[in-house]
Amino acid sequence: MYPNFLKRVFDFTAASIGLIIISPVAIIIYVVLWFANNKKPLFLQPRPGKNEEIFTIYKFKTMNDKTDENGDLLPDHLRVTKFGTFLRKSSLDEIPQLLNIVKGDMSLVGPRPLRVRYLPYYTKKEQIRHSIRPGVTGLAQVSGRNALSWDDKLKKDVLYVENLSFWLDIKIIFKTVLKVIQSQNIELAPASEDLDVIREKRIEA
Repeated sequence: MYPNFLKRVFDFTAASIGLIIISPVAIIIYVVLWFANNKKPLFLQPRPGKNEEIFTIYKFKTMNDKTDENGDLLPDHLRVTKFGTFLRKSSLDEIPQLLNIVKGDMSLVGPRPLRVRYLPYYTKKEQIRHSIRPGVTGLAQVSGRNALSWDDKLKKDVLYVENLSFWLDIKIIFKTVLKVIQSQNIELAPASEDLDVIREKRIEA
């Protein structure tokens, strides 16, 4: 009953209350980013959700849009602003995803939604991660976050789906809060093994 009904009730209730409580902070961040990022305070990007249905994920924008002499965007680490660094380290950039939860696109806990372009490269077992709503946080995020390789993160996603329960969700939420408070395993640099590398390996195989 929990995965099919109560989880959604829990998500909607918690996200709605969270939005009400944190709205003053969210408004301040929105206004700061409105002026700092040329009236573009939000980062919007298509991501695969439950059953691989595409939705738009919301986050506070932590990078500017500076380009090189050819008009191409500079590397991510050169575009992250000081305020954006603060938002990432405090995980405040994730606040808008509460709207995704209220809308039904996401859950509080679940596999993190990755880029749409990676859909063809999951193994059959890894595809189980899309059988439920993606989450703001998940088992992979509290098990090492950026310290894990992408393969290990995907294994954690599968493990979560196979063992989904209310108490597992509560445990993950509790661990997430602790990690945010302690700023553990939060890095701006990507994991050592990028998904593009894994994609190439799987194409060759």
